[in-house]
Amino acid sequence: MTMASESQPAGSASPAVTIEAVNVSRWYGNIVAVNDVSFSLGPGITGLLGPNGAGKSTILHMAAGFLRPSKGTVRIADRPAWQNHEMYRSVGLVPERESVYPFLTGYEFVLLSAKLFGLSDPEEAAHRAIRAVHMEAAQNRRVGGYSKGMRQRIRIAAAIVHDPQILLLDEPFSGTDPALRLQMTDLLRRMAGEGRTIVFSSHILDEVERLAENVLVIVAGRLVASGDFHAIRRLMTDRPHTFTVHSSDNRGLAVALVADESVIGVELDDEHLTVRTSQFADFTHAAPRLAKTEGITLQALLPTDESLESVFSYLVKR
Repeated sequence: MTMASESQPAGSASPAVTIEAVNVSRWYGNIVAVNDVSFSLGPGITGLLGPNGAGKSTILHMAAGFLRPSKGTVRIADRPAWQNHEMYRSVGLVPERESVYPFLTGYEFVLLSAKLFGLSDPEEAAHRAIRAVHMEAAQNRRVGGYSKGMRQRIRIAAAIVHDPQILLLDEPFSGTDPALRLQMTDLLRRMAGEGRTIVFSSHILDEVERLAENVLVIVAGRLVASGDFHAIRRLMTDRPHTFTVHSSDNRGLAVALVADESVIGVELDDEHLTVRTSQFADFTHAAPRLAKTEGITLQALLPTDESLESVFSYLVKR
């Protein structure tokens, strides 16, 4: 998708727009939502990854100029985001909380956004944005009758109607089905390929892995890891893991496993065999192989610490 900018002459090159946070904190009374976070982002797709309540939405709202940092500065194109009304010509935001007018049709909702941006041809801009999110067939229906996924798409259309250079999305895949996720992923990749800066938040690791080139991991308001997603994914995978193992002979399997290089500890009680490893993939291959060699039936191999929160907790403690 190529959407001609309404705010600059045709054929002019869009400048690279950077989002920069410098020692940013935000607190509400005694509650610290964001604690001394710094980062710099350029064109491409960045995933803001963290458990619910980590501070992701607060960071996005400060980048969008809706919240004033309690400390530090968030800058858009080298200008503070707070009280910088001009930046909205180049920034689009899709907040997690739905803010739609149910009595408007999808087209009217996007057209209203186009008019608020003061576009020279709001009707054409609205139609173009609706086509980009594949909502032409439902554009004349009232938003109040849309499914959650349809409302998400029309909100994205309203956010990109002015062809922004920066797009901020808070949990954009919430409530969407697999087909819609593929369409949205394709749209965001094409926009990033045109030199835009896209930042989206998620608490789901697979969503970030599927889409983001860069990742910021936020835990309890702190930035605990940042950079290339694959490097951070390896860091998460190579951390210590604990497995609960069920077999036809836990004692015999424990003896075999304790000699394997992938195993760093074994605990055995009357009912359970617990194994600790720092090599997730190696262990999951070794356990079935050793069980077969020993003539033991392996009934279950269950990681006990695979929640996203446990992964983030490990990153924080490093």
